[in-house]
Amino acid sequence: MRGLLARVARAIRHDCLVGPDDRLVLAVSGGSDSIALTWILHALAPDGGPALAGIVHVNHGLRGAESNADEAFCRALATRLDLPIVVANVDVAGLARERRASIEVVAREARYAVFDQALSTLNGTLLATGHTMDDQAETVMLRLLRGAGTRGLSGIRVRRGRLVRPLLECRREDLRAYLKARGEAWREDDSNADRAISRNRLRHELMPVLETIAPAGVRALARLAALAKDDESVLMEAAIKNRSALVLSSGEAGRVDVDAGALSLLAPPLARRLIRALAAEVAPAAHLAASHLEAVCRLAATDKPVGHLDLPGLAVDREGDRLTLKLTRGTAGARETHETAWPLRALNVPGSVDLPEAGLRIDVRLDTQISGANGTGDGAVQAGAVKLPLAVRNRRPGDRFRPLGAPGRRKLQDVFVDRKVPRMERDRVPVVVDADGRIVWVAGVTVAHDCRVTSPEDGVLILIQREQPEQRTAQ
Repeated sequence: MRGLLARVARAIRHDCLVGPDDRLVLAVSGGSDSIALTWILHALAPDGGPALAGIVHVNHGLRGAESNADEAFCRALATRLDLPIVVANVDVAGLARERRASIEVVAREARYAVFDQALSTLNGTLLATGHTMDDQAETVMLRLLRGAGTRGLSGIRVRRGRLVRPLLECRREDLRAYLKARGEAWREDDSNADRAISRNRLRHELMPVLETIAPAGVRALARLAALAKDDESVLMEAAIKNRSALVLSSGEAGRVDVDAGALSLLAPPLARRLIRALAAEVAPAAHLAASHLEAVCRLAATDKPVGHLDLPGLAVDREGDRLTLKLTRGTAGARETHETAWPLRALNVPGSVDLPEAGLRIDVRLDTQISGANGTGDGAVQAGAVKLPLAVRNRRPGDRFRPLGAPGRRKLQDVFVDRKVPRMERDRVPVVVDADGRIVWVAGVTVAHDCRVTSPEDGVLILIQREQPEQRTAQ
């Protein structure tokens, strides 16, 4: 099995996945892929492989006793390897009902929220998952059947932000053979056999047929993903080069004006990509399908001087030679992506925490009056209304709370819009939460109504937002 270890080590070096100062947190479900990931990286560590910070496991609570057994298995593995472990129990089914969202979407959001917290808790810099070549092939095939272009066919990226996937060059069967050779067990998730789920049906019905017809089919699909990624990168770069020549104005937040005639003359592959890029600037949450991009191209090319399109989160208007893309307040448009998630950082009372992503520092102290808060960038909350310890992060998908004076709970995104916080600044706004994860204070915006000061003499937490000293010096 040394060949498998060498292959993973080579992939890590080739893709520059891990730096000398990085510490990996391993996302471990208990399945064969994540268990193999753990043992492989543990074996590589003494020979100059990545340093391991610990393990994170999410118990979604969807399979009752089986979910609890998975958790116990992962805890035992961490003990055997002498690695710290972070375990989070999440009521995914309850959250899905509350948010009226699918269990798959809620489970994914919950996992990545826990992963962020685990990176902070374990002092990790990167999170590794056990995605394999088989996962890559299945993703490419699913997207191919949906008519995806090169962007979709790029499949699973080997690195995205702080997330790395060292096993994308490995087949699942090889990983299981490695575990069997070591005498190591893993957990089986019965839900993976549910053929009502499209990926499971493809895995159990279509992929075996494909490998019968083309024994190297999985590797061919993985190679297609790599080629598509390279092609997409070149095409997007070429499209963006036309931006300055086509964009007439983009100074107003949530709006961009484009020369319709010039756009219609652009080669269709470049025009579609430029539209997608501009739409992402205007409405980051607008998930446009290929049909939406084609509709915008047709509107740009039409002889009619006036036209209008309503797209998910985006409105497109044609007036003469000007094509205007504008953010709309519909359901799709009200959501924004959160690609710059900060780690969850502890905020002791009294104490402070530095936020290098925003060039800020948050200080907190206990007082018996609110005069220490200046009313603009600072906040004051009733000490007894929060559960310590506090922590600081930036916004997360689905954030809701009751702003001071509001009649009920609201989406944080809507509060940002109402308070006219610029869209590009929203990921840089510190959010203070208590031990139960409740939002206590959105820095410089508002405190939570439930945490408002009602009895200063019983204790007040004064929260102060400052620029980091080095940030002021640099200016």
